[in-house]
Amino acid sequence: MTQTTDHRPLTTPVFRRILLKLSGEALMGSQSYGIDTKVAESVAKEIKTAVDLGIEVAIVVGGGNIFRGVSESAGNMDRAAADYIGMLATVMNAVVLQDALEHQNVYTRVMSAIDIPQLAEPFIRRRAIRHLEKKRVVIFAAGTGNPYFTTDSAASLRALEIGAEAILKATKVDGIYSADPMTDKSATKFDKITFQEVLEKQLKVMDASAISLCKDNNLPIMVFNMKEDGNIVKAVSGDTSIGTLVTN
Repeated sequence: MTQTTDHRPLTTPVFRRILLKLSGEALMGSQSYGIDTKVAESVAKEIKTAVDLGIEVAIVVGGGNIFRGVSESAGNMDRAAADYIGMLATVMNAVVLQDALEHQNVYTRVMSAIDIPQLAEPFIRRRAIRHLEKKRVVIFAAGTGNPYFTTDSAASLRALEIGAEAILKATKVDGIYSADPMTDKSATKFDKITFQEVLEKQLKVMDASAISLCKDNNLPIMVFNMKEDGNIVKAVSGDTSIGTLVTN
Protein backbone atom coordinates (compact mmCIF):
# COMPACT_ATOMS: atom_id res chain seq x y z
CA MET A 1 0.00 0.00 0.00
CA THR A 2 1.42 3.40 -0.94
CA GLN A 3 2.58 5.46 2.03
CA THR A 4 1.15 8.94 2.27
CA THR A 5 3.37 11.98 2.70
CA ASP A 6 0.52 13.86 4.36
CA HIS A 7 1.53 14.58 7.98
CA ARG A 8 -1.97 15.61 9.04
CA PRO A 9 -2.81 14.24 12.51
CA LEU A 10 -5.21 11.31 12.49
CA THR A 11 -7.63 13.30 14.65
CA THR A 12 -8.17 15.78 11.83
CA PRO A 13 -11.30 14.68 9.94
CA VAL A 14 -11.20 14.63 6.16
CA PHE A 15 -14.99 14.30 5.93
CA ARG A 16 -17.45 16.93 7.06
CA ARG A 17 -20.56 14.74 6.86
CA ILE A 18 -20.69 10.94 6.82
CA LEU A 19 -23.28 8.18 6.86
CA LEU A 20 -22.50 5.27 9.15
CA LYS A 21 -24.07 1.96 8.12
CA LEU A 22 -24.47 -0.33 11.12
CA SER A 23 -25.67 -3.89 10.77
CA GLY A 24 -28.21 -5.11 13.27
CA GLU A 25 -25.71 -7.82 14.17
CA ALA A 26 -23.34 -5.07 15.38
CA LEU A 27 -25.78 -4.44 18.23
CA MET A 28 -26.14 -8.15 19.02
CA GLY A 29 -22.69 -8.59 20.55
CA SER A 30 -21.96 -12.16 21.58
CA GLN A 31 -25.66 -12.95 21.90
CA SER A 32 -27.44 -15.10 19.34
CA TYR A 33 -30.40 -12.76 19.13
CA GLY A 34 -31.58 -9.30 20.15
CA ILE A 35 -29.69 -6.29 21.47
CA ASP A 36 -26.74 -6.12 23.85
CA THR A 37 -27.08 -2.75 25.58
CA LYS A 38 -23.37 -2.77 26.48
CA VAL A 39 -22.52 -2.99 22.77
CA ALA A 40 -24.96 -0.17 22.03
CA GLU A 41 -23.23 1.91 24.71
CA SER A 42 -19.81 1.16 23.21
CA VAL A 43 -21.01 2.12 19.71
CA ALA A 44 -22.53 5.32 21.09
CA LYS A 45 -19.20 6.31 22.70
CA GLU A 46 -17.41 5.80 19.36
CA ILE A 47 -19.98 7.96 17.59
CA LYS A 48 -19.73 10.66 20.27
CA THR A 49 -15.97 10.87 19.67
CA ALA A 50 -16.63 11.59 15.99
CA VAL A 51 -19.34 14.14 16.81
CA ASP A 52 -16.96 15.91 19.21
CA LEU A 53 -14.58 16.40 16.26
CA GLY A 54 -17.30 18.41 14.53
CA ILE A 55 -18.33 15.67 12.09
CA GLU A 56 -21.98 15.53 11.07
CA VAL A 57 -23.10 11.92 11.54
CA ALA A 58 -26.10 10.16 10.04
CA ILE A 59 -26.74 6.47 10.69
CA VAL A 60 -28.64 3.70 8.95
CA VAL A 61 -29.09 0.64 11.15
CA GLY A 62 -30.14 -2.81 9.98
CA GLY A 63 -32.52 -5.22 11.69
CA GLY A 64 -30.78 -8.56 11.20
CA ASN A 65 -30.37 -9.16 14.93
CA ILE A 66 -34.17 -9.35 15.24
CA PHE A 67 -35.55 -10.38 11.86
CA ARG A 68 -34.21 -10.92 8.35
CA GLY A 69 -36.77 -10.86 5.56
CA VAL A 70 -34.87 -13.15 3.19
CA SER A 71 -33.54 -15.64 5.73
CA GLU A 72 -34.89 -18.70 7.48
CA SER A 73 -36.52 -16.46 10.10
CA ALA A 74 -39.02 -15.39 7.43
CA GLY A 75 -40.05 -18.99 6.67
CA ASN A 76 -42.60 -19.13 3.87
CA MET A 77 -43.92 -15.64 4.51
CA ASP A 78 -44.78 -13.33 1.66
CA ARG A 79 -41.59 -11.38 0.83
CA ALA A 80 -43.24 -7.96 1.12
CA ALA A 81 -44.74 -8.79 4.53
CA ALA A 82 -41.40 -10.15 5.75
CA ASP A 83 -39.60 -7.02 4.58
CA TYR A 84 -42.04 -4.78 6.44
CA ILE A 85 -41.36 -6.75 9.62
CA GLY A 86 -37.65 -6.22 8.98
CA MET A 87 -38.26 -2.49 8.70
CA LEU A 88 -39.96 -2.51 12.12
CA ALA A 89 -36.90 -4.30 13.52
CA THR A 90 -34.71 -1.42 12.32
CA VAL A 91 -36.98 1.04 14.12
CA MET A 92 -36.45 -0.85 17.38
CA ASN A 93 -32.69 -0.81 16.88
CA ALA A 94 -32.78 2.90 16.04
CA VAL A 95 -34.61 3.74 19.28
CA VAL A 96 -32.12 1.64 21.30
CA LEU A 97 -29.20 3.44 19.65
CA GLN A 98 -30.86 6.82 20.20
CA ASP A 99 -31.19 6.06 23.90
CA ALA A 100 -27.53 4.98 24.10
CA LEU A 101 -26.40 8.17 22.34
CA GLU A 102 -28.49 10.42 24.55
CA HIS A 103 -26.92 8.77 27.60
CA GLN A 104 -23.66 10.12 26.14
CA ASN A 105 -25.25 13.59 25.90
CA VAL A 106 -25.42 13.45 22.11
CA TYR A 107 -28.52 15.11 20.65
CA THR A 108 -30.18 12.55 18.41
CA ARG A 109 -33.19 12.32 16.10
CA VAL A 110 -34.74 9.16 14.67
CA MET A 111 -36.36 9.62 11.26
CA SER A 112 -38.46 6.79 9.91
CA ALA A 113 -39.51 5.96 6.36
CA ILE A 114 -42.66 4.45 7.90
CA ASP A 115 -44.99 6.81 9.74
CA ILE A 116 -44.59 6.09 13.49
CA PRO A 117 -45.06 9.53 15.07
CA GLN A 118 -44.91 8.24 18.66
CA LEU A 119 -41.35 7.00 18.10
CA ALA A 120 -39.80 8.90 15.22
CA GLU A 121 -40.07 11.87 12.94
CA PRO A 122 -41.07 11.21 9.32
CA PHE A 123 -38.14 11.31 6.92
CA ILE A 124 -38.05 14.73 5.30
CA ARG A 125 -34.81 15.44 3.47
CA ARG A 126 -34.50 19.13 4.30
CA ARG A 127 -35.34 18.53 7.95
CA ALA A 128 -32.71 15.79 8.16
CA ILE A 129 -30.07 18.13 6.72
CA ARG A 130 -31.09 20.85 9.17
CA HIS A 131 -30.67 18.42 12.10
CA LEU A 132 -27.18 17.57 10.86
CA GLU A 133 -26.29 21.25 10.49
CA LYS A 134 -27.28 21.68 14.14
CA LYS A 135 -24.84 18.85 15.00
CA ARG A 136 -27.55 16.37 15.89
CA VAL A 137 -26.99 12.72 15.02
CA VAL A 138 -29.74 11.50 12.71
CA ILE A 139 -30.70 7.82 12.67
CA PHE A 140 -32.62 6.72 9.59
CA ALA A 141 -34.97 3.84 10.38
CA ALA A 142 -37.28 1.57 8.36
CA GLY A 143 -34.99 1.35 5.34
CA THR A 144 -36.42 3.06 2.29
CA GLY A 145 -39.96 2.31 3.42
CA ASN A 146 -40.37 -0.12 0.53
CA PRO A 147 -40.12 -3.92 0.42
CA TYR A 148 -37.49 -5.58 -1.78
CA PHE A 149 -34.92 -2.93 -0.86
CA THR A 150 -32.21 -3.65 1.70
CA THR A 151 -30.85 -1.33 4.37
CA ASP A 152 -27.68 -1.17 2.24
CA SER A 153 -29.75 0.45 -0.50
CA ALA A 154 -31.30 2.73 2.12
CA ALA A 155 -27.81 3.75 3.28
CA SER A 156 -26.71 4.64 -0.24
CA LEU A 157 -29.93 6.52 -0.95
CA ARG A 158 -29.97 8.50 2.30
CA ALA A 159 -26.24 9.30 2.02
CA LEU A 160 -26.81 10.86 -1.39
CA GLU A 161 -29.95 12.70 -0.27
CA ILE A 162 -28.20 14.40 2.64
CA GLY A 163 -24.97 15.11 0.74
CA ALA A 164 -22.74 12.78 2.78
CA GLU A 165 -19.14 12.66 1.62
CA ALA A 166 -18.66 8.95 2.39
CA ILE A 167 -20.39 5.84 3.68
CA LEU A 168 -18.66 4.11 6.59
CA LYS A 169 -19.80 0.50 6.68
CA ALA A 170 -19.15 -1.08 10.08
CA THR A 171 -18.78 -4.86 9.90
CA LYS A 172 -17.40 -7.80 11.87
CA VAL A 173 -14.24 -8.01 9.74
CA ASP A 174 -11.48 -5.52 8.95
CA GLY A 175 -12.34 -4.90 5.32
CA ILE A 176 -13.24 -6.65 2.09
CA TYR A 177 -11.73 -10.04 1.30
CA SER A 178 -11.59 -12.18 -1.82
CA ALA A 179 -13.63 -14.78 0.09
CA ASP A 180 -15.18 -15.15 3.53
CA PRO A 181 -12.18 -14.94 5.90
CA MET A 182 -14.18 -16.77 8.57
CA THR A 183 -14.37 -19.92 6.45
CA ASP A 184 -11.52 -19.53 3.92
CA LYS A 185 -8.06 -19.06 5.44
CA SER A 186 -6.60 -18.27 2.00
CA ALA A 187 -8.83 -15.21 1.57
CA THR A 188 -6.85 -12.06 0.82
CA LYS A 189 -7.77 -8.55 1.97
CA PHE A 190 -8.12 -5.61 -0.39
CA ASP A 191 -6.74 -2.27 0.82
CA LYS A 192 -8.48 -0.47 -2.03
CA ILE A 193 -10.89 -1.70 -4.68
CA THR A 194 -13.13 -0.14 -7.32
CA PHE A 195 -16.90 -0.36 -7.46
CA GLN A 196 -16.60 -2.15 -10.80
CA GLU A 197 -14.35 -4.83 -9.30
CA VAL A 198 -16.77 -5.35 -6.42
CA LEU A 199 -19.59 -5.92 -8.90
CA GLU A 200 -17.54 -8.15 -11.22
CA LYS A 201 -16.17 -10.30 -8.40
CA GLN A 202 -19.61 -10.38 -6.74
CA LEU A 203 -18.06 -9.53 -3.39
CA LYS A 204 -20.49 -9.42 -0.48
CA VAL A 205 -19.91 -5.83 0.57
CA MET A 206 -23.31 -4.31 -0.05
CA ASP A 207 -25.99 -5.44 -2.47
CA ALA A 208 -25.46 -4.69 -6.16
CA SER A 209 -28.05 -1.90 -6.34
CA ALA A 210 -26.41 -0.07 -3.42
CA ILE A 211 -22.94 -0.44 -4.97
CA SER A 212 -24.22 0.74 -8.36
CA LEU A 213 -25.83 3.81 -6.78
CA CYS A 214 -22.56 4.75 -5.08
CA LYS A 215 -20.60 4.05 -8.26
CA ASP A 216 -22.83 6.25 -10.41
CA ASN A 217 -22.58 9.13 -7.93
CA ASN A 218 -18.91 8.69 -6.98
CA LEU A 219 -19.68 8.16 -3.28
CA PRO A 220 -16.78 6.33 -1.55
CA ILE A 221 -17.36 3.49 0.91
CA MET A 222 -15.02 2.58 3.76
CA VAL A 223 -15.51 -0.94 5.12
CA PHE A 224 -13.97 -1.54 8.57
CA ASN A 225 -14.24 -3.53 11.79
CA MET A 226 -16.59 -1.86 14.25
CA LYS A 227 -15.26 -3.92 17.18
CA GLU A 228 -11.91 -2.13 17.21
CA ASP A 229 -11.97 0.92 19.47
CA GLY A 230 -11.28 4.19 17.68
CA ASN A 231 -11.94 2.90 14.18
CA ILE A 232 -14.75 5.37 13.42
CA VAL A 233 -12.47 8.32 14.16
CA LYS A 234 -9.68 6.72 12.12
CA ALA A 235 -12.09 6.21 9.21
CA VAL A 236 -13.26 9.82 9.19
CA SER A 237 -9.64 10.91 9.44
CA GLY A 238 -8.80 9.16 6.18
CA ASP A 239 -6.83 6.27 7.69
CA THR A 240 -7.38 3.55 5.06
CA SER A 241 -5.18 1.04 6.94
CA ILE A 242 -8.11 0.02 9.15
CA GLY A 243 -10.19 -1.45 6.33
CA THR A 244 -10.96 -1.31 2.63
CA LEU A 245 -11.74 1.79 0.59
CA VAL A 246 -14.14 1.38 -2.33
CA THR A 247 -14.03 4.14 -4.96
CA ASN A 248 -14.20 4.67 -8.71
